[in-house]
Order: sequence, then structure tokens, then C-alpha cells
Amino acid sequence: MSVILKVEHLAKSFGGVKAVTDVSFEVRAGELKALIGPNGAGKSTCFNMLMGQLKPSSGRVSLDGQDITGHSPRDVWRRGVGRTFQITGTYQSMTVAENVQMALISHHRKIYSFLPRAHRMYREEALALLALVGMADQANRACAILAYGDLKRLELAIALAHEPRLLLMDEPTAGMAPRERISLMQLTADIVAERGISVLFTEHDMDVVFAHSHHIMVLNRGELIADGTAAQVRANARVQEVYLGGGTLFSPEDAHG
Repeated sequence: MSVILKVEHLAKSFGGVKAVTDVSFEVRAGELKALIGPNGAGKSTCFNMLMGQLKPSSGRVSLDGQDITGHSPRDVWRRGVGRTFQITGTYQSMTVAENVQMALISHHRKIYSFLPRAHRMYREEALALLALVGMADQANRACAILAYGDLKRLELAIALAHEPRLLLMDEPTAGMAPRERISLMQLTADIVAERGISVLFTEHDMDVVFAHSHHIMVLNRGELIADGTAAQVRANARVQEVYLGGGTLFSPEDAHG
């Protein structure tokens, strides 16, 4: 598989505090890769540097071989990197379909010429994306009355409207019930397999991480201490020591059961 994202010796300091130190990794085409670690490990700082919200103190970020280090979030997004956030952001007064239509209008660069016909623009494309995430039957509902799990699915549809090659998902299942978490990540895994999109996500739910990730990275105090398959990470002595407190991290049967 070709390399979509390459991160080399990435670092970020805030004054004398080193938030991220010498982090290097790759994400390949069609890969679902998890970035885990305790609170304060540097996961969100890494994401913000990849997406352009933060400028690295040092290091390099490449997308399809092109250097995007320090580029603006809009430029990174236009190059095919999407993002979902811990807290969903939708237009509450609009319907589910209209939210996706707005994303499509933006993607097609029609944002300054859409009135007064916005409600008709890209309607079929929006409905197709909603069907993909299992929300076609809620297309005409107002976002303000959606359940939290449905908002997360809608956020995924909005992200997919921009046709990303790489999707950064920051704690996609935060605040969801256990069954909803597994369902959302299975949906994400299916989309990765069907469309060949690469996904890098942070997550605190280890059931989700070990059930669906192709590869897992572990951050601790800004340092990448492991990068491998679920079995390799599960068996890593340093991960057990600093992240899991020496306990056993899920047997394969538990992770998939």
C-alpha cells in the first residue's frame, strides 16, 4: 500500500514544556490506524499539527509526498484531509440533509453563489451519503432533535462530503453508549474498506481500538513508544508499564467478542 501521510521527527513545545517529541510514523492507503495514550499524552497536539491548527516546532508532515508542514487548515483540507472532532459541530436549525448539502456546496466551491436555491443543490449526493452512514430515513429531521449517536453519524457524512483521502477522527465515539461506539467504528471500517480512505483516529475505548484498528500507535508524554499490530502493542512491555499500569490488555477473544 502506498503511503498517504508521512510524519518525520515531529515536535512541539509550549515555552519550556515539550508536548510532542520526535514523533515519526506513516499512514498507508486504506489503513485504519489508532493513536492512543493517556490524557495529556500529546494526541490532540499531534492532530492539530497535522491539520495545520498548530505549527510544529520542528519536523515534517508530508501528504502524498508533498510537504504540508505548517500549511493552513484550509489548504490541508483542500488537499484531501478531513477531520471530525470530539464535540460535533452542525447547523442545528437546518435539517440533516441540509447540513450535508452545505458541506457539498463548500466542497464544490459554490458557497458564494448558492442562494436562493441551496435547498435543491446536491440533494441526491447528500441523500447518498446519508444512506452510506445509515441515516437516509432521517434526512428531513432537524439536527437540534437528533440523538447524540446520530449526530456523530451525520458528522461522518459531512466529512465524507469533501471526498477526503485521509480522515482524522478525534475521539469519534466520545460520549456514545458502548453499542453505538462499536457500530460507528464498524461503519468507519466498512467505509475504509469500500472507498480506500485512510483513517487516523484517537480513542480511549480500548474495545473499539483493538477490534477495528489495522495498526495502533501509543503516545506517552509526547513520545511515541509503540507502533504495530494489536498483538504487538498488547505484548509491548513498555505499553503495559506506562499506559496500562502493568495489567493485561484484552485477550484477542475479548477484543473481538
